Amino acid sequence: GFSVSIYDVTSRSIYLRWPKFSGASSYRVTATAVNTVGHSLLAHFSDVTLKGTLTSLIPNTIYAIQAEAIDKNGIILAETQIVQSTAPDTPVIEQAYSKLSNSITVEWRAVPGATSYLLTAQNGDAFTETVVTNSPGTVTGLKPATLYRITLRSINSGGKSQPSLFRKAKTVLAAPVLSVSSPSCDSIAVSWQAVYMAAGFSVSLMRSDGLGRMLKENTTNTSLVFRNLDSGTLYTIKAYAWSVNGIPGDDFTYNQRTSPKAPEDVQVAFNSGALRAIVSWMPTEGALTYSVTASSGLLKLKCNTSSASCMVPSLQCGSEYYVSVTAYNDAGSSKPTDAVSLKTIPCAPVNISIEEDEPGHLLVSWSSVNFGHYYVVFVKSDDGLEVHCNTSHTQCHFQSDCGFTYFISVFAYNKAGQSPLGDVFNYTTAPCCPSDFRAELMSSDTVQVTWASVRGAEVYETRAVGGSGVLLCNDTAAACTFSALPCNTRYNITVHSFSEARGSNTSCASKYVATAPCSPEIKSISKEALSVVSVHWQSNNEEATYIVTARGEAGLWHCTSSGNSCTLINLPCGSAFSVSAIARSPAGQSLPSYSVPLETAPCCPDDLILTQVTQSVTNISWSVGMGAQTYITTLESPKGQAKCHTLENYCLLGCITCGTTYTVSLKAISETGVTASCMYQGYSSSVCCPSGVKLYRLGNNGIRVYWRASETINYNTDLQGSKGNFTCTPSSGLSYCDITEIPCGDVYTVVVSPTTDKGPKLTFCPKKIYS
Repeated sequence: GFSVSIYDVTSRSIYLRWPKFSGASSYRVTATAVNTVGHSLLAHFSDVTLKGTLTSLIPNTIYAIQAEAIDKNGIILAETQIVQSTAPDTPVIEQAYSKLSNSITVEWRAVPGATSYLLTAQNGDAFTETVVTNSPGTVTGLKPATLYRITLRSINSGGKSQPSLFRKAKTVLAAPVLSVSSPSCDSIAVSWQAVYMAAGFSVSLMRSDGLGRMLKENTTNTSLVFRNLDSGTLYTIKAYAWSVNGIPGDDFTYNQRTSPKAPEDVQVAFNSGALRAIVSWMPTEGALTYSVTASSGLLKLKCNTSSASCMVPSLQCGSEYYVSVTAYNDAGSSKPTDAVSLKTIPCAPVNISIEEDEPGHLLVSWSSVNFGHYYVVFVKSDDGLEVHCNTSHTQCHFQSDCGFTYFISVFAYNKAGQSPLGDVFNYTTAPCCPSDFRAELMSSDTVQVTWASVRGAEVYETRAVGGSGVLLCNDTAAACTFSALPCNTRYNITVHSFSEARGSNTSCASKYVATAPCSPEIKSISKEALSVVSVHWQSNNEEATYIVTARGEAGLWHCTSSGNSCTLINLPCGSAFSVSAIARSPAGQSLPSYSVPLETAPCCPDDLILTQVTQSVTNISWSVGMGAQTYITTLESPKGQAKCHTLENYCLLGCITCGTTYTVSLKAISETGVTASCMYQGYSSSVCCPSGVKLYRLGNNGIRVYWRASETINYNTDLQGSKGNFTCTPSSGLSYCDITEIPCGDVYTVVVSPTTDKGPKLTFCPKKIYS
């Protein structure tokens, strides 16, 4: 049960700890070098010391460590042994330097026995550690231009040596991160963010193919522009920052190509029939691709190619285009060429609308188009008759008849010719309005609409507007039913005759119909009195009367109100009801509300009888109260309270004080906890029995009975024996009584009890035996 553990090891120290051993007054630890002759170390520790350190050890040496628990007589109670190696010797840093902005390289002499080394770079409270196997070693993840304290520890299987003496080394500057672009075909712009601790920057540029000379700029700014470069040529840019001591930092290399020149001699050939254009140009040096843009307002059509010509399709009629060409390479784009103007023929008119501004009259209108000088409208009816209208405006009027279908087309003209054929529209005049239109409420949420069929109607659309939206019913029959309508809602109902080809007749008359009132929602039921209950509900009905019904085995009870509450009266006690409500209005009657259970308080028992059993115990019994499951009876006076809770219709109450008047109450409690409080006539307990009764002999045939009375009352003395019974009533105010001429030689029972005006004589007063 005794063990030792190692919790730290250095080159010349081993740190031990052990658990307290029962009975030990001290501990002895011996460390002996395994492979070194004559080197051992002995250490003693008191019984309160459970940790120990062995120092002055040899680095990189295996020690056998023995620990002993010793009692106060020097007897070894327990011992244990473990083997532990010391860490290698502390290394010495020869030099530390930085070649990159995020690392420092350290060189040192190898330490015998070391399997690896721990490099630590510390800057303030922050430090970075790296484990390496030999010299030189590099610690990475450092901040640029930052001074670090560098320490080194040697490691073997036993542990780590103490840190070496520190060396200070500073990381070089970070490389500037370049943002490079070619703003023009003969220039390259270079910019970068400021570098921490940088005193200046060197930026060099030369052609990537090695031709030409290198350009180099030293600056303290964070941007510069190289000009007079060759267009479309790839350049290599290298940049680095230097410190105030002139030490260069990391460099950054970037390849950038200059953009090409704009193409020349742009030619545009337009095909009016196909609405397309062929664009050609002279190739430009250094361009990889070309983009042709034909712009007309916000509309832009593009064509991309690697050759010296491109077709721009899908030109829009009635437009004027400005065509330009741009050359591209991986560096960017050239400036667009000067735009060449191109005009097209007018478009067919759009936004054509056909409507009956009044019955028998068609109005055809359209939007004006670019380059449209005048318009011609052709209208042909389905019986073959065709008319036309020539106008410089954007609308024409035509005569029409109901039930006809008209085919309409519109053309625009200018000097270039006729617009392309646009859409051909057809218009069918609406049928007549339905006749004999009726709307009736069939149930609380259902309305049936009927009408007579009319000429030309293929489908009838019934529209009911009300509540929170519009309801639609489409049918080929001359009837429609709306169901599941919101309650207490007025609807405006219209029937339109409908033609699939055109639409409906919107001039038909409407009728109003209202749905039945909403079902009220009973919010609460409150008991106002023993047989009176107020029912409260919530409803937003208008002009509605509410009827509340309480239904139970005892019968039906009703109350009526136009507000949001009414009162049910004369409800029998001890009864259960289901309460619901309905709403009535001129539109009809609502569905009943959800039922809410109601339980009236139990009935109070009609009869309650109190009988005194002993001087401190009273029996109470009562008749059964309808609806009651349990009862709580209470006798209460200024001197105290007696209470019992029972399932029966009787109970015994103890702790009754004699000669005291009590109020009598009873609570009848139903199975669900509904309580009825019942009060009854007061009750007075019997007069107290006398105390201190003593017997005195008066000769052979006489006895005096003496007692102490707590109040001025009259008492009777009864003497009962086998040879006769005797009674003595003393004069008022006396507390003794003499009984004479009683037979001798008998055993008598003597009882002194208060005199009662009514009721039986008390039999529970204490008895005395007299012989």
